[in-house]
Amino acid sequence: MLATKQPVLRRFWYPIMKCQDLESGPRPFRLLGQDIVVWRGADGALQAVVDRCCHRSAKLSRGFVDGNAIVCGYHGWAFNGDGACTRVPQWKDQSRKINFRIDGYKAAARYGYVWVCLGDPIADIPEFPEAAAPGFRQIDQFYEVWRCSGLRLMENSFDNSHIAFVHKESFGNIEQPEPASLEVVETPEGLDMNTVIPVMNRGLGNAVSGTEGTMTVRHTNAKWYLPFIRKLGITYPSGLRHSIVTCATPIDDEQSQIVQFVFRNDSEEQTKAADVIAFDRKVTLEDQPILESTDPDVPLDHASGEEFHMASDKPGLVMRRRMRDLLAAHGETEVRRGGVLRRDAAE
Repeated sequence: MLATKQPVLRRFWYPIMKCQDLESGPRPFRLLGQDIVVWRGADGALQAVVDRCCHRSAKLSRGFVDGNAIVCGYHGWAFNGDGACTRVPQWKDQSRKINFRIDGYKAAARYGYVWVCLGDPIADIPEFPEAAAPGFRQIDQFYEVWRCSGLRLMENSFDNSHIAFVHKESFGNIEQPEPASLEVVETPEGLDMNTVIPVMNRGLGNAVSGTEGTMTVRHTNAKWYLPFIRKLGITYPSGLRHSIVTCATPIDDEQSQIVQFVFRNDSEEQTKAADVIAFDRKVTLEDQPILESTDPDVPLDHASGEEFHMASDKPGLVMRRRMRDLLAAHGETEVRRGGVLRRDAAE
């Protein structure tokens, strides 16, 4: 599946940058292959439009904010958040009606990030109860570009069989490669997965998990939100809760902006935020090179013969089926690069 070729994916919300990034002025971003510009107006509202002036195609992100409008740095044409041109300074008669416009998009602030939807939303920005729960804090971990598709990262997040190998230096145990058993329940938003995973405490593992000793377990509840958001809720024997939110915002068919933050029911005095970030960063940096080696064009039909599967792949297979169902419900079919040779055909 090629994300930019599936129009329904434009109808979901995606986080693209921190809200504080807009303090210095408008910022560009490419979402699902579409170049957009985001800014905060004088009234505090977030705005997003296509990053292209309809006069001579200059990027509006090279311009500036005036009141609630964004002004093209080339000839000074101004646009509001709906994309309507509100001022052409070269016209003598400023009362003259302006019919020029560009595409405008929905933008909102949540969890300290700017979220954008390119179409009419069919789902809300996910609600994470920890954000408002007493005793929890939010730690922003990173946001950066990975050369992988969002669906690959989502499948990886629910894959117990990769832990022993990919994470053998952080918390996995390569001597015990059998994946932990899991329970998958489908939800209107996507799916829930519950599992208990034996892990090894290494490096900052003890401090971050609040446990002593080399071996411990994670009681995890992982939630997948269509199409490319997951929350991994980890409860350690110490009672510490560590809920990681990971979003794979599709830049294009091969790249995703990975946004990750975590909620924890402890304090800076108990566990330094820098240690929390360092431990989870080590884990994600183990995932990154593997995921960047995968084909971003994920076949949604598990019977296509392009990829083979095992029992622990169940969450990913549910995701692929739910993605197929989503496309079908909106009159779409899966768009692929094509030309993939099936193994059985080659033999």
